[in-house]
Amino acid sequence: MVRKIADGIPLDILQTDLENLRQKALEMGATEAKIITTDMIVVDERVRAKCLNPKCPSYGTNGNCPPYAPDLDMVRKIIGKYKYAIFVFTRFQPEALSQNERHPLQIPGGTKSHEIIARIEAEAFHNGYYLAMGLGAGPCKPLFCADVECGVLKGEGCSQGLKARYSMESWGLDAFLMATRAGWDVYPGGASGVPYMVTLGLVLVY
Repeated sequence: MVRKIADGIPLDILQTDLENLRQKALEMGATEAKIITTDMIVVDERVRAKCLNPKCPSYGTNGNCPPYAPDLDMVRKIIGKYKYAIFVFTRFQPEALSQNERHPLQIPGGTKSHEIIARIEAEAFHNGYYLAMGLGAGPCKPLFCADVECGVLKGEGCSQGLKARYSMESWGLDAFLMATRAGWDVYPGGASGVPYMVTLGLVLVY
């Protein structure tokens, strides 16, 4: 049921809503999900720098990746307006990594991660948290529009606007450090011998 917009949410209702969103992420296939406060979000210029050195294949190819992502001062200001977020962690087996040389960033579960984040964002929106905002795992273009030009860069709307989101990394968020501090085990992407790999997503709620 859609809830009307309110000027302030009582803490007991807010906590119930956050828990329902966390459970929704698990129902959709996330391995784990946590309610976090936004002071646990880490913004680090070095994360954005990794988009450039070595340059990511998705850099400049879509409206959700740098240089089109917001600058980190703006990111910090945006995050500072929120108090609570849902942090989502999903494991996948390393042997499932894409062998597609044309689109090496088509990570397994990446599409699902974006879908979970977009759905949680929508659920929050319909519960009255109309400023809820989601960040997915990895660049959206290889997942949704690998072989076509990004519509946003052509001055059109995003053809996958109900699914595609900025990635945590495009906003300069140190997702791995955040996951580690949340108590989740993460390993270097693509390294040999790791037991599993992960996708990470975040929904700023309130």
